[in-house]
Amino acid sequence: MYDQFDVSLEDVDLLGEVELTTNLIIAATESEGPLSADEIDRILGVAPSA
Repeated sequence: MYDQFDVSLEDVDLLGEVELTTNLIIAATESEGPLSADEIDRILGVAPSA
């Protein structure tokens, strides 16, 4: 029987953003000082600009 309320609430993009944010929070917590822009880029997987 079809249930119109039985839908998947998984949002792949949102899960990815949550993972990135979590990684930043963990790195900031483990750091003795502020994270540099280079450290943040590395954690987020951002390639350095040429």
